[in-house]
Amino acid sequence: MSAGSNGHMLAATLPSVEAELNYLKPGQGRPVSYTFEPPPGTPWVTGELEARRVTIRDGRPLVALNELTLDRSGFTQISHRSVVADFSHDGTIRDIYYREAEALLRDVTGAEKIVVFDHTLRDSAQGSRRTAELREPVRRVHNDQTAVSAPRRVHAHLPPEEAEERLKHRWAIVNLWRPLATVERLPLALCDARSIAPADLVPSDLVYPDRVGETCSFTWNPEHRWYWFPRLRPDEALLLKVFDSREDVAHWSAHTAFEDPTGAREAPARRSIELRALVFWPAGK
Repeated sequence: MSAGSNGHMLAATLPSVEAELNYLKPGQGRPVSYTFEPPPGTPWVTGELEARRVTIRDGRPLVALNELTLDRSGFTQISHRSVVADFSHDGTIRDIYYREAEALLRDVTGAEKIVVFDHTLRDSAQGSRRTAELREPVRRVHNDQTAVSAPRRVHAHLPPEEAEERLKHRWAIVNLWRPLATVERLPLALCDARSIAPADLVPSDLVYPDRVGETCSFTWNPEHRWYWFPRLRPDEALLLKVFDSREDVAHWSAHTAFEDPTGAREAPARRSIELRALVFWPAGK
């Protein structure tokens, strides 16, 4: 029996929780989100949300079966202990953690070149959308890039000639998501790319002080299959496929923070760091 068949049979028996996830309500048009204090009278985020109760299954057994992978489901969980113990210094993150992440992503993906282009620290107690240095968890179903904005990242972070050449071959954007303490509140839920239909995606504007980016919101689809990794530890990490130029593998996925109904209300805040990286394979891969 194939791993895929095993995975589908096992999924229904996995430990799970029932939780509410915030989807974009249909018919909202194009949502707009600001990364900085918007002009007076302008909301931080437009687009009405609707909470949908879904089943979120424990993904660990399916990772062990090689059923939840970057190219199958659009995400996976790995074991990896960082050499960085203190993530409070931006210089340490950029000088040490970036290099470590590049080596890790090369090893996991078999890529030729990795370019980490930014990171975000999050804290559910102290983070705020008003503070670029420390954000709050995002509690709406989304993906960080679209087919329009993803190539812009290549042009933004590579010299023009190299960017044009790299775009001719397979490339992707992958996030490396790591908890800074064992996650007991607001874990990350991840949607299997194989359960996402093109009609579920709604391009959304992400407004920066100097430019407008594009992300994806999602409308609810009962076919969506959701997973999470209970009590994820700092010596573990998640890899999230944000975009892939190949269309015969997981092209992208979706994710959101959610309130775990089995978590203790007095549990410590969720603290995490995510890196975003361009991943380039050699010609012919």
